[in-house]
Amino acid sequence: MIGALATAASLYQRVRRVIPPVEWPAFAEDIEAILALKRERNAAILAHNYQTPEIFHCVADIVGDSLALARKAMTVKADVIVLAGVHFMAETAKLLNPDKTVLIPDLEAGCSLADSITPEDVRLIRQRFPGVPIITYVNTSAAVKAESDICCTSGNAKAIVESLGVPCVIMVPDEYLANNVAAETDVEIIAWKGHCEVHERFTTADIRELRDAHPGVAVLAHPECPPEVVAESDFAGSTAAMSDYVGRHKPARVVLMTECSMSDNVAVEHPEVDFIRPCNLCPHMKRITLAKIRAALEENRHIVTIDRQIAKPARRAVERMLSI
Repeated sequence: MIGALATAASLYQRVRRVIPPVEWPAFAEDIEAILALKRERNAAILAHNYQTPEIFHCVADIVGDSLALARKAMTVKADVIVLAGVHFMAETAKLLNPDKTVLIPDLEAGCSLADSITPEDVRLIRQRFPGVPIITYVNTSAAVKAESDICCTSGNAKAIVESLGVPCVIMVPDEYLANNVAAETDVEIIAWKGHCEVHERFTTADIRELRDAHPGVAVLAHPECPPEVVAESDFAGSTAAMSDYVGRHKPARVVLMTECSMSDNVAVEHPEVDFIRPCNLCPHMKRITLAKIRAALEENRHIVTIDRQIAKPARRAVERMLSI
């Protein structure tokens, strides 16, 4: 596990470019306590790319986008998993580790996409479009996943759509992701009207202003952004794909059209790149803090549970995605 023998002081050297020295003392005590608690409880922390740097780089054992976390969750050897992310991610970790204790530091860490659709909605969609496969974005509750045929992430959505070998599919709940995938495939995609409250706020005007203010800047967009934003960008992809792009191309200056903390976390790995930061915060991701992670481990707080009738079909939909 990361930092098993390291002190908080030495960990600060890793994040000193993105965390001011004046802020570090507020984090150090919790970091040292969390590192000790992980050893005591044989616990692992899985952190999404949108977590703040003191979590992502100082206490997390596994980091990545939704697809990476889902894949790596299947191989976790720890007895306890703490999911530093939003609730649907913790549910996915539990689906893939039914016999492990899965904790989420804040039960209120939700998701606008997950809230935009219900299991009843999916059942009505099936009635309206009988026989058409339903692909459910991982940004949904386990109950919604249980009503779907297969899941997808922003990183593998196109591959999932084309893997089914049918002329038409339904994608829920992200309308923009569905429309952006539809622009890259001949498969007809019927979309739901859900949106991410972070990505839907980016506009083409934002991109033009950024290009005017920072000539030569590379613009990378998440596929949850509106299609016109994706079309105006230099590259579109999942958070993992954006990070890989920066590593491969090493642009002199880059802007990531996604959640704020993503830029900070990638910047740690690429000090030679100048990151321009248009700041759209995810209020749900930001509910996760070091103090809450520490409390979850100390008190076994916020254990994730999933109804058994839901868990089996939901797990099947996720595992089918991971097999492709």
